[in-house]
Amino acid sequence: MPEVELPLIGDAARRARAAARVLRTLPTATKDGALLAMADALVAHTDDVLAANAADVEAARAGGTPDAMLDRLRLDADRVAGVAEALRQLVALPDPVGDVVRGSTLENGLQLRQVRVPLGVVGIVYEARPNVTVDAAGLCLKSGNAALLRGSASAYRTNVALVQVLAEAAAKAGLPDDCVQLLPAERASVGELLNARGLVDVVIPRGGAELIQRVVRESTVPVIETGVGNCHVYVDASADPAVAEAVVLNAKTHRVSVCNSAETLLVHRDYPQRERLLAALVDAGVTLHGDDAARAAHDAVVPATDEDWATEYLSMDMAVRVVEDVDAALDHIAVWGSGHSEAILADSAIAISAFVAGVDAAAVLVNASTRFTDGGEFGFGAEIGISTQKLHARGPLGLPELTSTTYVVTGSGHTR
Repeated sequence: MPEVELPLIGDAARRARAAARVLRTLPTATKDGALLAMADALVAHTDDVLAANAADVEAARAGGTPDAMLDRLRLDADRVAGVAEALRQLVALPDPVGDVVRGSTLENGLQLRQVRVPLGVVGIVYEARPNVTVDAAGLCLKSGNAALLRGSASAYRTNVALVQVLAEAAAKAGLPDDCVQLLPAERASVGELLNARGLVDVVIPRGGAELIQRVVRESTVPVIETGVGNCHVYVDASADPAVAEAVVLNAKTHRVSVCNSAETLLVHRDYPQRERLLAALVDAGVTLHGDDAARAAHDAVVPATDEDWATEYLSMDMAVRVVEDVDAALDHIAVWGSGHSEAILADSAIAISAFVAGVDAAAVLVNASTRFTDGGEFGFGAEIGISTQKLHARGPLGLPELTSTTYVVTGSGHTR
């Protein structure tokens, strides 16, 4: 047990640890049954969840929360149905627990197997997106982990309603009590979670740069780092204009408040439809912040600064730079990118090969929108976040990424 005092979360963490010991032994059928029960319960209690969410949204609006953040916070019946469906989709996915990653028989006859096992107790710190509450709970339970959820104060009423529904349904379906718990929204609870080494096995932050950096900087518990999405789309000279326009518009405007929305457009200087592409973005309501060449292509483009190249706007804003070639695009991304998702639009196999080989990101998209970087879109079911680190988990954090491994060594009386 850790020596530090944990007055806010200590009891919850200890209960979660006890629950994790049971969860790791449960068969897939029990976990899947609980997920289905949780999904049904969410739909049945939609009105309760929406009433709590309406109170959170009104309080946030009164406090001056920007529209992009309100969109992240807001639920409606369709969104509740969507997160319930995400739980059902998890049932169709393979249970990673027990998978043999590799195995062999050694020269001395010992049988060696590396087997996936749950992490144990997973603490998740996230901001005002209550859908994360459901996604995280479902992913943790399917992978055999107990979940300690620390959402933001702005979504606290919603999260209380969601966790109450999820926990009750899970317990009735045979999962241990306290397998999913919501931590207090007091600021001090984050610090306690980050110092609960020995009770919590891993912490995953999901949110803005400030939150992520705080967790990485202060945590004594191992961290799986998710990252902000300063995503780029590079339009090569060889790009098909119709494809380029459709993909760029989707990447920027489909849903601006999420981390896989494109924030910077890089256009090859010889791309023949530069003016048309910028005009299409302006017509869609996007404010463009560009370099001199971009401003010359459309009079609505405002001057860009280094801050624009570094910004994850999460709004109808986009930075634009005209570049010499694919190497110049890669140079820009190397300086300003966040390692999340980078896209190239091109018909040139040489340009595509150079971009894919040269860019450093969790996801690289070829002639496709950055909006596809998502656990659901990748077929992983729900996700906890997009990891931009380079350790065991990179990209969408799905079920396998919420496991560790154990080496099982089987002999017949072997001694060394």
